[in-house]
Amino acid sequence: MTRTLWDSTVGKKTIMAVTGLVMLGYLVAHMLGNLKIFFGPGEFDGYAHWLRTMGEPVLHYEWALWIVRVGLVAAVVLHGVSAYQLSRRDIRARPAKYVHRKPRSSYATRTMRWGGIILALFIVWHILDLTTGTVHTGFEAGHPYQNVIDTFSTWYGNVIYIVAVLAMGLHVQHGFWSAAQTLGVGNATRDRVLKTLANLLAAALTVGFISVPVAVMTGVVS
Repeated sequence: MTRTLWDSTVGKKTIMAVTGLVMLGYLVAHMLGNLKIFFGPGEFDGYAHWLRTMGEPVLHYEWALWIVRVGLVAAVVLHGVSAYQLSRRDIRARPAKYVHRKPRSSYATRTMRWGGIILALFIVWHILDLTTGTVHTGFEAGHPYQNVIDTFSTWYGNVIYIVAVLAMGLHVQHGFWSAAQTLGVGNATRDRVLKTLANLLAAALTVGFISVPVAVMTGVVS
């Protein structure tokens, strides 16, 4: 049953839809957590510490955080592999270019593939920058507020982050609506509402995430 689901086109689209919604839920929670930086280092560092202690005393230190991390990695891998395999199937199904030009699709639709690649590369950079500190000169373990300030005090840190967030916004805009269609939620009467909700989610996430580096650049957060 599981193998049949994975091998079918419908199954891969369903996996993409479900994992996409899981990642969307994480993005909303992550953005809300990031906004705590506007309340000062005590609030932000306290939130970062809570992430490592949530679930205690039932779970040990950082166990809940690692469960979330493993779940997210699984979602990202399944989403990416499904997207790649569906893309290959689509190419094999039409080896020759269309004789007539297809109707012009939205910018978000046309950039989904590149957006996904940009986001995958950014995830790796983001972890090496603010989680492990591998690429972060002056990284201080246990001081997330200062590490964020340091990252967004560099031009390249801001460029990498803002480009990735813009790609994420386009990905969410198209992906949310597409997931709704795949899971059978969308129909002729709901399409307008779903597209509006997709636009609002994409805009809110984009503004929310970008507000942090902008605040550091402008001195609002320091």
